[in-house]
Amino acid sequence: MQESQSYTRERGPAILAAKGVTVRVPLVAGNWKMNKTPSETEAFLTPFLPLVLQAKPEILLIPAFPSLDRAGRILRGTRIRLGAQDLHVEPRGAFTGAVSAEMLVDCGCHYVLVGHSERRHVFGEPDELVRRKLEAAFAGGLRPILCVGETIAERRAGKTESVLRIQLDAGLSGLSTRLLPDVVIAYEPVWAIGTGETATTEQAQDAAAWIRGWLHREVGSSAGEPIRILYGGSVKPDNAAELLALPDVDGALVGGASLDPKGFAQIVAGAPT
Repeated sequence: MQESQSYTRERGPAILAAKGVTVRVPLVAGNWKMNKTPSETEAFLTPFLPLVLQAKPEILLIPAFPSLDRAGRILRGTRIRLGAQDLHVEPRGAFTGAVSAEMLVDCGCHYVLVGHSERRHVFGEPDELVRRKLEAAFAGGLRPILCVGETIAERRAGKTESVLRIQLDAGLSGLSTRLLPDVVIAYEPVWAIGTGETATTEQAQDAAAWIRGWLHREVGSSAGEPIRILYGGSVKPDNAAELLALPDVDGALVGGASLDPKGFAQIVAGAPT
């Protein structure tokens, strides 16, 4: 990938602590999907903001496109980041219904999801398009959250690692080592999204550890170690602390449970400091 001259957001969250140890700041993200109007977004933020004033992890809200501008204005000057659920690969043009990185940045976005399971499996987006969106995110000044994960049929067939390998290789191979630390990876087993099913702590840790190992092998430890790995898939207040305490899980991509301000604040509070 040719390095973008547009990517000027402040550098990634990894901190080089004493003796060269990389510390990854936990990230808890709420993906609202096709929920909440702009007015409902404002009604969520009014009680939510006071609940997370003392929270230590990085907090990210990912509303639907129509709510981004309203949310961006309310969140301006706070410590909460704003993200988008998708973007188009082109910066502008005759693409009815599409949204560009420039538009998202102007609304206040720092992050954007690419390759979410619903984009892959409901809208049929292939790995090649996911990679182009990841590059478009960096070119437009956004940090991409690359979503990867297997279906229940793939897990039962013992193909979890091969699916992750294909998705990671398509998304990250050849990406500039300067940009790699600002990628976030979200492991979201498709069978656990919106189903009420949650991967066991062993399943979540095994997948995150495998992804970490892939990063060390394929992009090198200096570029791969700062990359945060999130778990996504029916994260709730009653299981968040256990999942977020796993050694190779650096945060969560929360779906339905992020729609309630008190519940989402409880999940944020469960993240390690």
